[in-house]
This record gives sequence, C-alpha cells and structure tokens, in this order.
Amino acid sequence: MVFDVDDATFEARVLKNTLPVLVDCWAPSCKPCLSMHPVFESLAAAYDGRLAVAKINVDENAGTAKAFGVRSLPTLLLMHEGKVLDKKLGAMSESQITDWIGTRLDM
Repeated sequence: MVFDVDDATFEARVLKNTLPVLVDCWAPSCKPCLSMHPVFESLAAAYDGRLAVAKINVDENAGTAKAFGVRSLPTLLLMHEGKVLDKKLGAMSESQITDWIGTRLDM
C-alpha cells in the first residue's frame, strides 16, 4: 500500500521506518507525476513487507522538499535508516524503478 506523508509525519513514517522507503515527491500540476501513481501502487504490492512506498505532495510540504533538495518533479528518493541511499529525477517505468531498487538494496 502506498501511503501519504507530509512535513509533520515524514520523520516518523519515512526516516524512522524499519523498512527501506521509496518516496515519490510529486505535485498535482506535474503530469508525469500523476501518470506514475499506478506504478507506485504496483511496486508497493510487489515489495510488500520488504519496501515501503510513500508519496509527498511537495506543493503542500515545502519544508521536506527543501530539506532533501527536491527541485524538479518527479523526484524519487530511496531511503533507509534515515538516509538517502539514492535519488532519481524524472519519470521512470516500473522496470526501471525495479532495476534501480535492486541495485541499491539487493532485492
């Protein structure tokens, strides 16, 4: 299941999550962002119990966006134990994201 986070819940739900977390930084005005939402739902199901998938609307949560250097959309953050393992910019296919996750997390 994909879950929403905001500035207030980001630390508890992402930084302190026991699982690695894929964070989708998006905005409603970003058409590529919107087209990727089904991909994240599929990834959340495929990696259930091994990877958490979160979404954050950066238009409404500028503090988190600024803290993690989000300047273009979509931005994907792969995080674990409170640290950014890697960052990707731009729309990606499900297979591209799966390959990326696999190389960073040995999944």
